[in-house]
Amino acid sequence: MNFQTPREIAFRLLRQREAGGVYLEHLIEQELPRAGLAPRDRALAHEIACGAVRWQATLDWLIDRRTGGRRQVAAVRQLLRLGLYQLFWLDRVPDHAAVNETVQLARRAGLHAQAGFVNAVLRGYARERAATLEALEDLRRTDPALGHSHPAWLVDRWTVRWGPETARSLLEWNNTPPRTFARLNTLRTDAGRLLERWRAEGVTYDFGRWDWIPENLVFELKDHPPLTALGSFREGWFYVQDPSTLLAVRTLEATPATTVLDLCAAPGGKTTFLAQGLENAGRVLAGDLGADRLELLRANCRRLGVGNVELLAPPADPDHPPPIAERFDRVLLDTPCSNTGALRRRVDLRWRLSPGELQRLTRLQEALLDRALGCLKPDGRLVYSTCSLEPEENEDQMAAVRSRHPEIECVSMRTLRPFAESVDGAFVAVLRRSSGML
Repeated sequence: MNFQTPREIAFRLLRQREAGGVYLEHLIEQELPRAGLAPRDRALAHEIACGAVRWQATLDWLIDRRTGGRRQVAAVRQLLRLGLYQLFWLDRVPDHAAVNETVQLARRAGLHAQAGFVNAVLRGYARERAATLEALEDLRRTDPALGHSHPAWLVDRWTVRWGPETARSLLEWNNTPPRTFARLNTLRTDAGRLLERWRAEGVTYDFGRWDWIPENLVFELKDHPPLTALGSFREGWFYVQDPSTLLAVRTLEATPATTVLDLCAAPGGKTTFLAQGLENAGRVLAGDLGADRLELLRANCRRLGVGNVELLAPPADPDHPPPIAERFDRVLLDTPCSNTGALRRRVDLRWRLSPGELQRLTRLQEALLDRALGCLKPDGRLVYSTCSLEPEENEDQMAAVRSRHPEIECVSMRTLRPFAESVDGAFVAVLRRSSGML
């Protein structure tokens, strides 16, 4: 098949995701830049693909209402998801276009026998638009998990913790497209020169303001060509990262006089921001568990002009990394986590996370915390961070580490909730080792 239109590109991405078990955001990053689409079409392909995954449970509920719960072959179900998403979530796509182009796509994909079925389902819903919108609104009230397309176990735990209204705010946040933020790289340029270059490159932006970030450091990118097509990106004038990720580095309070260990450093957003804050002075030792991740970190350091970061060799056995003999004034542990604070950005993740995975991650975090604390000098400062909203990965870990290590004091904790701060969710805690104790 020769895929050309935004809908065809979106369909291909969904089929690749399903066949290979690959995260959609990774496929989008790899495939969309080389698809040859105009900016408007590229944005439509991105939105349709992400929307079909984000709203997967609700879309399947619509399909099952019309088909009596009978399962379709995977490709037909993907087509129905694409068509229904356009009908009920994209106001700018006319109903007839959503139906006709999905049916044509079925034929071009070799699904001639099923094209009539796809046509009947979509046309039936198009005729019943008002009643269907009312049914969707009622579903959000009576079954928030299904109506907002989230796993029920996750919605249940958020509702118990925060109550239905706050939980609903988080569900609504997770179902809106994420914004793109760029952090100025002062190792390469300054804000004035970056903004002037962006205007020449066709980038429109807005200023970002948060209490943990200085002014003119992080900008929201409103509209732009593909980032890899921008000279300002290729030359390392900025790094794309959510503002929430900067809180941990700001809280670390590193100076050129302190030695710093960044234990889970890849892909390098926090590491390179740390180097930037130190103006390439001091010493930062950075490591991660996988050689491929460390190579990505190396590439980002090179692009951004970072010169004060040494990379630890990747462990031969990632499950049993060797101890680090050296002790550091500062340790940053941005630990692997469930990412429940970033579900808006990680559209696939809600369908891959499970209670069992959450338990596995908490055990990994405990082991990494113990390893990191073993590298901390007396009076040293360790910053533990996640992009999780779950207490088992955050506050409970802090309580548990205090029971295992009585010499460790938890100085502060802060949680960023997405719908309150308008950034990805994050947790940051500061731990200090008592003077004279190892």
